[in-house]
Formats: sequence, C-alpha cells, structure tokens
Amino acid sequence: MSLLQENISLRPYNTFGIEVKARYFAEISDPSQLIELQKNLVLEQHKLLVIGGGSNLLFTEDFDGLVLKISISGLKYEQRADQIIVTAGAGVVWNDLVNYAVQHDFAGLENLSLIPGTAGASPIQNIGAYGVELKDVFESCTAFEIATGEFKEFSRADCGFAYRDSVFKNELKGQYIITAVRFRLAAQANINTQYGAIQAELANREIINPTIADISTIVAEIRVSKLPDPSTIGNAGSFFKNPVIPREQFDPLVGKFPELVNYPVANGKIKLAAGWLIEYCGFKGKIDGHTGTWKNQALVLVNHGGATGKEVYSFSEKIIDTVYATFGVHLEREVNIL
Repeated sequence: MSLLQENISLRPYNTFGIEVKARYFAEISDPSQLIELQKNLVLEQHKLLVIGGGSNLLFTEDFDGLVLKISISGLKYEQRADQIIVTAGAGVVWNDLVNYAVQHDFAGLENLSLIPGTAGASPIQNIGAYGVELKDVFESCTAFEIATGEFKEFSRADCGFAYRDSVFKNELKGQYIITAVRFRLAAQANINTQYGAIQAELANREIINPTIADISTIVAEIRVSKLPDPSTIGNAGSFFKNPVIPREQFDPLVGKFPELVNYPVANGKIKLAAGWLIEYCGFKGKIDGHTGTWKNQALVLVNHGGATGKEVYSFSEKIIDTVYATFGVHLEREVNIL
C-alpha cells in the first residue's frame, strides 16, 4: 500500500534522538487511513507501535513491526453554558493546544504549558504538571478499535485515570488508537498557584491577580529553566515517576532525611520528589559515556550524542539501584522502553 514505507529511521520521531529503524512505517493524517489499513489486514499482520511526538519513548533496538505516526490535525470548540469543549485532533502538538486555549481565554490547561508530545498521547499518560492533571480537564476521546475497525467514545470514567496511568497503558494497551480528544475548559478561570515556584515568580513579578496567560508564561519559563530542549539535546523529559509511599514508610524516612521533598496525596500517602532523591545520590549533571542526567534537573536523562537506547537504559538502572540502596524507595520509569 502507498501508505507503508519500509526500513525507516526513527531518529526524527523520538525526542531522545536514538538511531533505530522501523521495518514498516506509516504516517496517519486522517482517521479514514486507519480503516484502510485495517481492511487490508495491515494492522493485523504486524506488531504495532503508535507514536505521537515520540517524547515518552526509549528505543533500545530496531522495531520489527509497523510504526504508525499519528498526525491528525484540527482544533475547534463549542460553548456549553460556562464550559468550553475544545476538540483536538490526536496529532495536534500539545503546546499548540495550550496556546489555543490561552489565546481564547479558555481556562484549565495553562498549568500544563510546554509539556512535550501530542494531544492524542495525553490521556494515555494522564499527563500532569504544577498541580493539574489531564483527568482534571478531560471530557472524552475518540479511539479506533484495531480488532473491529470501529470508532469508540471513551468518557473520563472509561479511561480509569490514575497517576501517570490509564486503561490505555494497561488492560486496553495495544487495542485502540486515539484519534481525537475533547477537553472541558472554563470560561471563568480558577487559577491554580499551589506550587511554590509559581507563587515565587508571581511575587517576583508583583502580579497579585494573575490571568491564565500569566500562569502559562510563568510555567513555560520555569520548564525552560529546568528542562533541556529536545531539539538541542536528546531527552524524553522526566524519566522517572515521583514515587508514592505509605505514611508508615515515610515517617522514619523523613526522620533520617529531614530535607526530603514531599507532597501529601490521597489515602494518607506521600509523594516524593524523584528528582530530589536522584540529586541527593549525586547524579545531577552526571555524565556516563554518551548519556547522563541534565545539569539543571536530575530527573531528566539526556543523550549527549551517539547514545544507544541500551546505554541510557543501563544508566537508568544505576540510578534505580542507588536510590533504592539509599532510601529503600523504588523508582519507576515514566518513559516507555522498547
């Protein structure tokens, strides 16, 4: 079929900049192309990998199957009383969506500014930052069922959202391809400034009544100051999840490490800052061969040039083992390993 290409380099399609090849590759710009592939049994015949911005992947080897790059575009909105429903094609760049909302004065996405990736990937990961998660603004999504060739609507309840998690990463993994996402935004902003970094910057700028544009700008600048640009140095953003531990584990730990950065979450559990744990163990800015951690944020692993996925993975193992030996806390990778 004309859609399919063979032996395609995936280096341009993963923000780590890892050089691997896909045996087959197709770029999807319209949902009807998925129907075409399904009718011709292409999706059935090959191991399948669906990617958006490639910002949450670490390739450790060539992909012996079919890679689908989702590039479905389109942004539109409708107003329902004091709520705004924004619909984004799955291939829309996430920050373009955020900017669209902020420019139209639709509130809810501003704290999620400058997160890499696409709109279609956002429900899979339940992305989040600075006190807001995708589930807080999610209305529904449309997804293509690979087995049947039919489109299905998923509500917020259907998605089973948890911390950096959803049904699309678990029981429904590999069964659906998201083609569009709808977000429930507000005409009247409820500004979220609970994170100290945001509060400090608002005070620094002497902003007393911030707008969503103020929050978006500040969040973007904070991210730029901490995180490397993938176009300059390969990375996938935060490589590890912030671990969540029970109170009975936390109390003796904070007694031993009083500076331990932590946040209370639901059910009496405590979320720890993975970046702080890694930095305490001496990994911030560390270079290990062609890989290492970012100089301004230990949570980010980088490709200094020429790193293989296996090299990055091996380095992440060293971090996991050292953090566990020091704190008795197991770090879980946020990035998908392939």
